[in-house]
Amino acid sequence: MDSLESLTRQIAGAKDLNGIVRTMKAMAAANIGQYEIAMESLGDYWTNVSLGLIAYLKHINLESPIIKQSKNFKKEHKSICAIVFGSDQGFVGQFNDSLSQYVEKSLSSHEGKIEIWTVGVRVPLLLADMGMTVTKEFNLPNSINAITALIGSILIEVEKNRENGSVDEYYLFYNHLVKEGSYQQEKLRLFPLDAKWLQEKKQLKWPTKKQPQVIGDSSKLIHRLIREYLFVTLYKSCTESLASENFSRLNAMQRAEKNIEELLDEIGHTYHRLRQSSIDEELFDVISGFTALKKEKHNKKPLE
Repeated sequence: MDSLESLTRQIAGAKDLNGIVRTMKAMAAANIGQYEIAMESLGDYWTNVSLGLIAYLKHINLESPIIKQSKNFKKEHKSICAIVFGSDQGFVGQFNDSLSQYVEKSLSSHEGKIEIWTVGVRVPLLLADMGMTVTKEFNLPNSINAITALIGSILIEVEKNRENGSVDEYYLFYNHLVKEGSYQQEKLRLFPLDAKWLQEKKQLKWPTKKQPQVIGDSSKLIHRLIREYLFVTLYKSCTESLASENFSRLNAMQRAEKNIEELLDEIGHTYHRLRQSSIDEELFDVISGFTALKKEKHNKKPLE
């Protein structure tokens, strides 16, 4: 049975842990706010860049952007690269586990060469446990300002692969927020921007009745639009992943806070019950002693 001293230490430890949980919950809530603002801005910008690409293609009557084709584009089985956005820190529930299972399921039917690039230190471990090989690992940015450097590093590697023709297609895997404050796994085709890409983007409608016109050097324009599209798509996916991570951590901290409060309530009741029992025993000892002294005094009283 726990002593009063042991219960006192447990209560103090639970209160300290509750303070840490509250701090992490506040940080997660603050991060969600800034990432959601960035996501909203990026969504509009991504749409504008996509519309710019579509307008250019219609202007020159092409079905896909002029890009360098992979040297192995005629292979029977295409080689693909999966870029997976996970997390560095824990306390995120099933954030990394669900994503890893989704990646494994999505890539299990592919018969060609597979490269897997990961962002964050936890996802590579989970994928390795599933028998998958991670070929490149990137550090996860800890703020919005650090995302640009990450995307730049990824694009450099993409460009290297395009030069030697080692990868035909790129896919992004990440968690993104959906309605009612939950998140789910997403698979997005990043590259190449071919007829399949154009077919997916045909749902985007030009916002005005006026037809767009291409001004300036069209060859430079298309390459800038492609580079900007790739950059903002990666940036948007990373931001959505970070927002989902913080939402998952917020939920985990809320559950932890509830559990700690229930534990404190339980320990508190045990402490007060034990404390009351100790007080009752002390009072009983005092009363018993007083009764014994009174009886002894009565027995020693001389007879008249």
